[in-house]
Amino acid sequence: MNLQWTCPVPCIRTRRVAHKRLDSDDQPPAKCARLSAEAGEAQGLLGSSPGSPVSPVANPLPATHVGPSRIGPFLILPLADRESVHSAMNTDTGEELLCKVFDMGAYQEKIRPYGVLPPHRNVASIRDIILGERKAYVFLDKDFGDMHTYIKSCRRLDEERACGLFLQVARAVAHCHQAGIVLGDLKLRKFVFADERRTHVRLETLEDCRILEDPGNDSMSDTHGCPAYVSPEILSSSAPYSGKMADMWSLGVMLYTMLVGRYPFHDPDPATLFSKIRRGQCCLPEGLSPKAKCLLQSLLRKEPSERLTIAELLAHPWFRQPAPSQEVVLAEQEVSSGEQTVPSFDIEEDDDLFC
Repeated sequence: MNLQWTCPVPCIRTRRVAHKRLDSDDQPPAKCARLSAEAGEAQGLLGSSPGSPVSPVANPLPATHVGPSRIGPFLILPLADRESVHSAMNTDTGEELLCKVFDMGAYQEKIRPYGVLPPHRNVASIRDIILGERKAYVFLDKDFGDMHTYIKSCRRLDEERACGLFLQVARAVAHCHQAGIVLGDLKLRKFVFADERRTHVRLETLEDCRILEDPGNDSMSDTHGCPAYVSPEILSSSAPYSGKMADMWSLGVMLYTMLVGRYPFHDPDPATLFSKIRRGQCCLPEGLSPKAKCLLQSLLRKEPSERLTIAELLAHPWFRQPAPSQEVVLAEQEVSSGEQTVPSFDIEEDDDLFC
């Protein structure tokens, strides 16, 4: 398969990424039905909007090939547990990456935020792009699983472990906010581990974020996102809301889930779930430290203006407890099964309603 090199696209500055063009898409990758695994889960629960997880995505060609497909120097294979993502290996170097496939007409808009956002250790970067006649193949850093799956397997994290991971999450969000980017669909699944020991966290994608035309004005009107993480103001009114403050609410949901082992607001019925979120009242377990309770209460505020900003979050004293510093990572800590046990609730639809 012949390759034609083109000039690097101006919007990519994370690395020296050149676009390579294929003569044809005669060997498309195996099925990549949708760009967000949560699309089916959230459909009908929140309104669809351009670029949102529930927005329709043009379907790629049906899968006619079983096994790896070759795209330029890469062999790619769909990941069974991540429908939107393919594993990729550069046959020249042996390097392992991830690959996402976009329609040619949409890929530049999908990757545009990477050109606005300077590189950061807690945000995944684009490593390579190959253009076909109909599809664009975007290669990103390999990861070692997402935080949602990890927390679900652990049931909950002790505060020291959670502090080291959540601090990295907060730094990624701070980096985006400072660059005029609102993430909009923040959730545990969006953050992945960069190492096998699961100590280095990074934001996996910028696909669903919003680039602010005016960095000083984060007013938004989109009503999209994962039901468990959506903020009260998005549900309660059609009026514009602060995108950054909605992100802060989602961070509160993430931290609560990490520390408690369940979502702060949950119900198998979407209408009841949204009613609970609108009221903005959740129970904080007694086992949490006073500083952890303070932080959660400061993020899960019904009134957006009363929530911490990202800068205030990073200055919170909870992060000053004995915990890993910015450059130091901790090995996974063993926690007894008794300590991991949290109150259960009779909901089997967890994976359907909550992403």
